[in-house]
Amino acid sequence: MYLVWRQPGQTRDAFAQRLRTQLAAPLQLAGVRALQVNVADADVEPAAKLKQTHTDPPIEAIVSVWVDSAIAHLRAPVDRIIAEHGRATAAYLVTESQPLRNKKHPPHIGMRTEGFAQVALLKRPARLAAHEWLDIWHNHHTQVAIETQSTFEYTQNVVVRSLSAGAPVFDAIVEECFPATAMTDPYTFFDAPGDEAKFQRNLARMMDSVGRFLDLGTIDVVPTSQFRLYSQIG
Repeated sequence: MYLVWRQPGQTRDAFAQRLRTQLAAPLQLAGVRALQVNVADADVEPAAKLKQTHTDPPIEAIVSVWVDSAIAHLRAPVDRIIAEHGRATAAYLVTESQPLRNKKHPPHIGMRTEGFAQVALLKRPARLAAHEWLDIWHNHHTQVAIETQSTFEYTQNVVVRSLSAGAPVFDAIVEECFPATAMTDPYTFFDAPGDEAKFQRNLARMMDSVGRFLDLGTIDVVPTSQFRLYSQIG
């Protein structure tokens, strides 16, 4: 997974369009098996209040590639192609787990996925050992998140290691897809439209669970549009 920052003076829309339209062909030739772009574009402007920024400069795009190997010399063409489309990049090798697959609004190749995708970049608190952190997140929090929010896709990427010198330190990159109305309606976000009691229960349960394995104020949350640009895998 690559974080990509836009060039100085480049508009957000021009940056988003370039990532959507100019990456797929060269990356496919370079052997990338599947490609997804998540970018903070005009379609997610209504979700501005959901954004949390810890990294400077703020993260606006995430490019995900599925490859046969992340060995440096085999990955070099991919690094080079993605680097040509931004001011800076940071790459991470991750393991992907998808406890909630998108069966409700499955992505169509080359098109924007329904709703919006909230990407969270997580850091493990020093108070938790790595195995404790993963156990709480995967074996306890995962079900809480699914049960208390209106997500229709939930993907967890554990960072194995950074692949770029000087890359910001993250332990995981999470993607959750929500209905478009959840950008502005917290009741929809917490799967409780028109139900105050359920909203309060879900909010409290979610925040209590988050507090067990994250320190608020140390993470980045980026509302994005998701584009699956091609796939040669299931």
